[in-house]
Amino acid sequence: MAKHDKAGKSGKDSKPAAPDIATQLGLKPGQSIELLKALHILTREGKLNQDSRRKLKQVYHLYQFIEPLLKELGADGHAVTLADHGAGKSYLGFILYDLYFKASGQGSIYGIETRAPLVEASQKLAAELGFERMEFLNMSVAESTHVDFMPARFDVVTALHACDTATDDAIAFGLEKKAKAMVLVPCCQAEVAACLRQTKALSLTRTPLAELWRHPIHTREIGSQITNVLRCLYLEASGYQVTVTELVGWEHSMKNELIVARYTGHKKRAAAERLQQLLAEFGLEALAQTRFKLPEQPAAAQAQA
Repeated sequence: MAKHDKAGKSGKDSKPAAPDIATQLGLKPGQSIELLKALHILTREGKLNQDSRRKLKQVYHLYQFIEPLLKELGADGHAVTLADHGAGKSYLGFILYDLYFKASGQGSIYGIETRAPLVEASQKLAAELGFERMEFLNMSVAESTHVDFMPARFDVVTALHACDTATDDAIAFGLEKKAKAMVLVPCCQAEVAACLRQTKALSLTRTPLAELWRHPIHTREIGSQITNVLRCLYLEASGYQVTVTELVGWEHSMKNELIVARYTGHKKRAAAERLQQLLAEFGLEALAQTRFKLPEQPAAAQAQA
């Protein structure tokens, strides 16, 4: 008996099973290995280099915020529509489709990107994979807002590292399309910094706060910070509940701010007032008629706010 036990322990069945490649790489359940290879996140041999690991970590972290929104919006059988602005190589869109939309059997993703070669490559890959409910459009975010072949409404709007004012265009798109949720990772905010530079001399004579952006490097940093604060107030004034957090650790990306906005319908008058006050304080009043223009509220609505 003892001899039999010894043989059993040394037999083939007693060896621990080798973890599969998905487990080894920390992939999400159901994630297609072939998709990741097609996106060049994995090598042909199924390896993950440091740069690809960083990209995948960002997309997976973003997915953790988006998946609950998709499940909530699609809970009653509703076919969720999602617009991914500044799609680039569409890492986010393809992984969202692979992990959620494919299994749900309904819903669609529209990737909007200005670089034609990237759009063509995404269209080809979607066709090869049979991802029939993915569309890719070669146009700017602003242009996509008003084309007549797009759905009149979108449930979710995403923008991962949409550069400079493209994030503002994504917000405008979301407002126009009555989006239930927006998930935004701003990048390279330059517009407000340029405005601060233009009015720097006047601001220095008017307020000591201008010392915050007197030096060029501070102008860029404070401009980026102000931009995102204004965006959050604008969203709150437009009826959204806003959460701001990190996308991933700072060691992975310096453009790391994640803004998640969910529509509640409660337009905060205090947010609208603070928005106007900050624009005036920083000499950015011109933006109140462009990027951060709020509709006039009826007197009755103002009284209730």
